[in-house]
Amino acid sequence: MVELSRKTKETDIKCKLNINGSGTNKIETGIGFFDHMLEALSKHSGIDIELSCKGDLHIDYHHSVEDCGIVLGKALKEAIFPIQAVERYGNATVVMDEAAVSCALDLSNRPFLVYDVNLSEKVGEFDVELVEEFFHAFVMNAGLTCHIIYERGKNKHHILEAAFKAVAVALRRAMVKNEKIGIPSTKGVL
Repeated sequence: MVELSRKTKETDIKCKLNINGSGTNKIETGIGFFDHMLEALSKHSGIDIELSCKGDLHIDYHHSVEDCGIVLGKALKEAIFPIQAVERYGNATVVMDEAAVSCALDLSNRPFLVYDVNLSEKVGEFDVELVEEFFHAFVMNAGLTCHIIYERGKNKHHILEAAFKAVAVALRRAMVKNEKIGIPSTKGVL
């Protein structure tokens, strides 16, 4: 279990994360749609997440979403590194009705994000551009190489939820134990 907190002039975040969990969660960011996405990330990755964020929502959701990505990424990095005896790579395509989104990721400790989900406007009150901000903060702080690719779909809610679930499933698959691999790198370290 990793516990982290981060307090700035814009946000006050507390996080508990257990990568050996069952996907239970308690998410309270004050942003309903974002909470729903993080609950999906937790459930489908099998990572237990407790996350509370008090942010400057009177301005907009940007600081809260990005800072939650920072904190969750740092907690994940602390929980998984140094990596050994895991698959390391994971991928998934998740469908939600008409929508399909794919994710391929590497627990590389070399952060990089490819986010090819071209959406604009909002889902309810939530600016969809913030999803890319979240994933950028998350992968940079977790040390992941992550490619999130839109395959098809029209409903923005379905597309974004499929993206969070695809990342979750790919992450779960990458963290599968495999004792035969040892340190999963020809360099001997990640």
